[in-house]
Amino acid sequence: MLTFSSVTVRRGPRVLFSGATFSLFRGEKVGVTGENGSGKSTLLSLVRGELHPDAGDFEMPAGLAVAHVSQDIDATEQQAIEWVLDGDAELRQIERDIELATERNDGLRLGSLHARYSEIGGYDAGARAARLLHGLGFSTADETRPIRAFSGGWRVRLNVAKALMCRSDLLLLDEPTNHLDIDSRAALAEAINEFPGAVIMVSHDRYLIEACADQLWLVANQTVATFDGDLDEYRRIVLSIGDTRPASRDRGNDRAKETPNAKPERARGEKRSPLRQRIAEAEAEIARINGIIAKIDTALALPDLFKRDPKQAAQLSKARAGAESALQRAEEEWLAVSSQYDEATG
Repeated sequence: MLTFSSVTVRRGPRVLFSGATFSLFRGEKVGVTGENGSGKSTLLSLVRGELHPDAGDFEMPAGLAVAHVSQDIDATEQQAIEWVLDGDAELRQIERDIELATERNDGLRLGSLHARYSEIGGYDAGARAARLLHGLGFSTADETRPIRAFSGGWRVRLNVAKALMCRSDLLLLDEPTNHLDIDSRAALAEAINEFPGAVIMVSHDRYLIEACADQLWLVANQTVATFDGDLDEYRRIVLSIGDTRPASRDRGNDRAKETPNAKPERARGEKRSPLRQRIAEAEAEIARINGIIAKIDTALALPDLFKRDPKQAAQLSKARAGAESALQRAEEEWLAVSSQYDEATG
């Protein structure tokens, strides 16, 4: 998918790396490490097309969809979950087209749009975005908070979620765990492993590399090369460069002050909190899908639709069936989590 052939990149008179020859294939997950200033981020800039090799050749297929985590985000009034959903550009375009076709009562166009919306998982997009946010430490209430309400570190998390939401061929990550706690790092690793495309992640985080990388690149001695040693040897190199593993919080003193009766109650409270979030998420998803079904029903109610255009009617009916299936899954999730919550409360 990506091919580097004797690539040389300079920053002014300084050679960052030269003679770099390696490849990345579809679906591969690559961990990249090296000393600060060695050219790791420059390598990602090369892939994004922001700069070109000073020598050698870099080849990438035309039309390859590349997603990356921006370090900047404007402090706007846009809701967090809407920002994350913007990561799927085709999804957003279809939603705009559906609104326009609805205004024009264009049933034929609506049928094809809803069919494509179903194909790309549009009916489950809200739940997918919410899962990404929750995994990165956001609460259900945070989903509808404006971007301006979050600090810089949390805005970076929003950008990570947005990049993961993008249905791209290649995902680029530059030290993605810098602003994450332990639980969020685990959720990020799970999301990377579930990502169907290729991933290049610049990281010194041993946990992330061990959990996700199936190939290792080392930027050192003015070159970039695949690392042929085992993971233990690679870990020693990473440790010599730096360890960004976040320290766990020491809560021993606080817990020492708890009474015996307080511990079980605290444990029950900790168990109920994520269940409440999941219930709220399921309820929001049910409402969203019901709204989609209402729009499809409006299109299906057009006079003489089935006589005038049976193909369009069939497409709309298929889209409605997909929405009904998504609704059933959301309702089953709500019932299951509600039952767990009742057990935890009791």
